[in-house]
Amino acid sequence: MELEDAYQAVGEFGPYQKRAVGLLVLLQLYMAGQAMLVVLVGAVPHYHLDHSSSGPGVVRFTEDLDSIVTEWYLVQDEAYKVSLAGSLFFAGVLVGNIVFGPLSDRVGRRPVFLTVLFFEVLFGYLTAVAPSYELFALSRLLVGLMNGGMGLVCFALTQEYVGKSYWAITGTMSNCAFAVGIALFGLLGFYVRPWRTLAATTNSPGVLFFLLAVVLPESPRWLYSQGLIDEAEEVLRYVAMRNGCPVTNLKLRRTDPALSGRQGNGGGGLLRLVSHPVLRWRTMLLMYTWYACSLVYYGLTLGAGTTSGSRYGNVAMYGLVELPAYPLCMYFINKPWAGRRRSTAGFLCLAGVSCLCTVILPENSAGLINTRSLALLGKLMVSAAFNIVYIYTAELYPTVIRNAGLGVCSMSCRVGGILAPFVPSMKVVHSSLPFTVFCLSGLTAGCLTLLLPETLNNPSGETLETPHPNPAHSRVLHTKLRLYEDSSTSR
Repeated sequence: MELEDAYQAVGEFGPYQKRAVGLLVLLQLYMAGQAMLVVLVGAVPHYHLDHSSSGPGVVRFTEDLDSIVTEWYLVQDEAYKVSLAGSLFFAGVLVGNIVFGPLSDRVGRRPVFLTVLFFEVLFGYLTAVAPSYELFALSRLLVGLMNGGMGLVCFALTQEYVGKSYWAITGTMSNCAFAVGIALFGLLGFYVRPWRTLAATTNSPGVLFFLLAVVLPESPRWLYSQGLIDEAEEVLRYVAMRNGCPVTNLKLRRTDPALSGRQGNGGGGLLRLVSHPVLRWRTMLLMYTWYACSLVYYGLTLGAGTTSGSRYGNVAMYGLVELPAYPLCMYFINKPWAGRRRSTAGFLCLAGVSCLCTVILPENSAGLINTRSLALLGKLMVSAAFNIVYIYTAELYPTVIRNAGLGVCSMSCRVGGILAPFVPSMKVVHSSLPFTVFCLSGLTAGCLTLLLPETLNNPSGETLETPHPNPAHSRVLHTKLRLYEDSSTSR
């Protein structure tokens, strides 16, 4: 039988998959805390320079706050180090995407996932005990490196454990949990003020998640894409048994070994993304879309700690404002008149328009429509686009190079993340400059997304040359991709 038929037989989203995906979704709470850590541990308290003594002025902090700023006096000429620590985290995520995405396509999802989760927890504790800024910054780079690999493989597993019809749901659940994680981190920061204690507390749930994740199986989709048919059948039978619907006649269709990534036809490597003309064009467009989503998303979120009001409340608000985005996503992406492509483009353009209105509106305007509310609206819109683009990208690549494609796109995404901590500081040049950057990024990415094909109700590929289920209409993926491109121009 075909792989999707096998998922139908064992249960596309049965009780066992719900528990496995639930664990991976809850892991996003931990990952969100790591990504946002520098917002609170790097908080800048009120201070003044005391010129009463001879020589250069002495920094006097007038706010009772424990952060890396107060411990290592990261103000004045040293202030850039706070943004640098945030950028180093995303630089690590970028490298993690490059290294661990293709590696998981080659050696498997499970071993890469468990390895990077273990080391992220280990390096997370190094952050909490770092005796100097240099070691703190190094620990953030290493945590980001592991986070980049884990996030990518974790998302792939949430998709590959279930039937294709549930990909949108599991992907949305993951991103929704990340938003909740941001809000919970703001709440945790309110009650846990010492920055070292906050770093250790934020990192500790990772130990529990690692212990629970050890029992997770390998992705049956990855096994199938590698030509490991017997192993894929074994995992699917195990899933069926745990779902309470054991099957006795589960035999997957044998694929030609020459078509599997295991046999080295380039299916598991980055080279195929460049050499394949359709995948190359698709990847270029997706890379810019991911970059823009990341720049706007993290630029608005990381700037929450510098806006007026409680820094803890702002962080929580910028997390909670995302939650309405996910029901909107689930509604629009499954409608034929919207689908994945138009929904992504529409939300990105709306995010850009919100940031544009923020630029036009007077800075100190009062009432319901003000700079802060428009920035939150922009965050909601870009969160919706960011959620869809994960699902959309996973559907645009066949299983055999899905993580390679996601890895390249995530690499571009992390370039946006690296630049994001510095964008809010562009206010010193002009108060409207940060939102101008966000506006142009959202609008251009939204327009370019319209050049991609629609994936709603289209079959997914497992290998680079997956025959059509009906032998009479067999066609290789290259032809299938061409048809997708041609059909997208008429929608």
